[in-house]
Amino acid sequence: MPHIDVNLFPGRTEEQKQKLADKIVEDAMEILGAPREALSVAMHEVAPENWNQDIADKVDEKSIVTGKMYRTK
Repeated sequence: MPHIDVNLFPGRTEEQKQKLADKIVEDAMEILGAPREALSVAMHEVAPENWNQDIADKVDEKSIVTGKMYRTK
């Protein structure tokens, strides 16, 4: 606890995704007091043309705690 899902466009390197996951875990450990073994991060690549239907339309906007849901044009 917790498990964190990250949805992003394709094109990031495995190194970039790993660095992001590591930073998320470090921050969650510090802020939530959760041990490393209790944290997991998943990366889901979503093509820009599928973003709205697969991600943006399914997210409850009230659950977003910072910024706003990005939508492709």
